[in-house]
Amino acid sequence: MTNVAQVLQSKADQETVSIRPDATVLEAISLMANKGIGAVLVMDQDQVVGILSERDYTRKIALMQRSSDHTHVSEIMTASVISVQRSHTVEDCLDLMTDRHLRHLPVIENNQLIGLVSIGDLVKAAMEDQKKLIHQLQQYISG
Repeated sequence: MTNVAQVLQSKADQETVSIRPDATVLEAISLMANKGIGAVLVMDQDQVVGILSERDYTRKIALMQRSSDHTHVSEIMTASVISVQRSHTVEDCLDLMTDRHLRHLPVIENNQLIGLVSIGDLVKAAMEDQKKLIHQLQQYISG
């Protein structure tokens, strides 16, 4: 089965987008819109201190009628970041995402950010694994 290291290598865009905790939510949402992404890592220096998603924005700004240009990212980010390592399998990550209702997982090793995988990245890898298995089984059956 494919692991996170292989998923990261196969990603066309390996850039990990981040923002400071003292940035405004408006800056973060603008950054996500410009990059076409649904979440951004919150970094203090080189440490991941949180993650901010469209879901955080919707629930903590829009529904609470707060101002996105006067609220800091640190006020609404998810601070308890769940991460994985390169050795985790796609299946491990998908199980974790399903259990915790996540769409993005930072890849962190030795307190260093390696990358970020999304549920789309993982589903794509799982589909490729299934295609390979089907092909192998067809080869085995047909001799």
